[in-house]
Amino acid sequence: MTKPKLSTPAPVIEKVAIANRGEVAVRIVRACQELGLTSLLLHSEADRSSLAYRLADETLCIGPAEVGASYLNIEATIQGALSGGADALHPGFGFLSENADFAEACAQAGLVFVGPSPESLRLFGDKISAKDLVEKAGGPVIPGYQGQDQSLRTLLEKVEEIGYPVMVKAAAGGGGRGLKVIHRMDQAVEAIEAAQREGLSAFGSAQVFLEKYLAEAKHIEVQIFADHLGRVQHLFERECSIQRRHQKIIEEALSPSLSPTLREEITQVAVKIAEQAGYRGAGTIEFLLAPDNQFYFLEMNTRLQVEHPVTEMVLGVDLVKAQLLTAMGRSLNWQEAFHPRGHSIECRIYAEDPYRGGMPSTGVLGFCHWPQGPGRRFEVGFEKGDEITSYYDSMLAKVIVWDENRPRAIEKMKATLRDCVIFGLRTNIPFLLAMMEHPEFLSGQMTTGFVDKYFSRPLKEPSLTRSDRQLAEAVVKTLNREGLGGPRPRGPDGEAGPVPSPWGHSWRSGL
Repeated sequence: MTKPKLSTPAPVIEKVAIANRGEVAVRIVRACQELGLTSLLLHSEADRSSLAYRLADETLCIGPAEVGASYLNIEATIQGALSGGADALHPGFGFLSENADFAEACAQAGLVFVGPSPESLRLFGDKISAKDLVEKAGGPVIPGYQGQDQSLRTLLEKVEEIGYPVMVKAAAGGGGRGLKVIHRMDQAVEAIEAAQREGLSAFGSAQVFLEKYLAEAKHIEVQIFADHLGRVQHLFERECSIQRRHQKIIEEALSPSLSPTLREEITQVAVKIAEQAGYRGAGTIEFLLAPDNQFYFLEMNTRLQVEHPVTEMVLGVDLVKAQLLTAMGRSLNWQEAFHPRGHSIECRIYAEDPYRGGMPSTGVLGFCHWPQGPGRRFEVGFEKGDEITSYYDSMLAKVIVWDENRPRAIEKMKATLRDCVIFGLRTNIPFLLAMMEHPEFLSGQMTTGFVDKYFSRPLKEPSLTRSDRQLAEAVVKTLNREGLGGPRPRGPDGEAGPVPSPWGHSWRSGL
């Protein structure tokens, strides 16, 4: 832990504007409630029907459904926060959470940005400058090219020098966007130009960098937190190797792959990087772990992570409240060194069809049941009657479990997922269960290539037995009688028809 710096006068925060949606907005609302702060939800027109909208103390619409006119609109977001009388703004994750210009605009408007400084956002938002800082801090970086010469000729020469496979990535990118993998020279031109186009479209910069692609690596990330006095502390690591299209699906704390010696080494490197940057608040430093146990810096996420609950479960902390307390200049009263206990796993529940390759499933949610129990936690953004649209990410909820060790946590997660009931939409629960039953996952040996290697094809849709169909008919009759199935389709005469069969929506997650 670093030595404390001289503190500045603590800002007075009584009302927090929330510039986000879904389950993270709900998470922030509840943290505000526990700290006695008023929450102001800044939402789009499409999110008037959402759990966060119903829970927030106050709400204010900042634009239409399109993200460019609402959640990515800096001026509308700041004006909404000011007109609602907010003192601070929490960006959640995604959208504007890592936008340095947005953080600067908040400061200029007199709003406390609940997150790191604009300088830190700008530093780590540029993957090239971030790698330069990591090298200065003595951290390991993946061999590659990050020069200013962005001519196609130079980039192609560097691809040959690095050796296949090579990853080309937008310098200002994140979340898997602007990232392509080159396996042969005849793919290089198309991959480079595609990454440049995506980078320019999504992040306003066509600059790219090249890295040696580690196909069989594990994705390990270290949670760090720097308090209002600048003291940096690590909160151990998470295993995030189960990914599809560079998006995490299942996350764990701690990683089953690190020895005590390697864990100490990788967490201390993360602390040094944050100290070198003069970082403040929550942040996650991501690494790739090669089969020879050599790890390399990948990037730093300067925000709250989607998977932060697994860290909270094994350490007994609240990272969102810690963010708010730090923004208010208040002490966290954390211990000098944390001692993790047990094992935690998180699964992201998406509205998508696992039998059609993950095709998004949109519509109105019907009855939902989240099976509560010891060591089970649900972060839900939507309830019965809410509409899941095509405008945003299709994540419905996160299911988090804790148990005394990894095998027990896996069994608890499988049981929990099987007991979840979601009507109206298809979900990825069968996909999650299939992955968690695979021997490579059970052994903890999975890498970032796990999904492509074993689950590149859609799941085979199960056939129903006679008893299944009889049960389905009984369930449909009950739902029609009690009105629990959600909005019902209407026929040509305008009359509401029967509730659609739940078997057509894969609510029975064990399938």
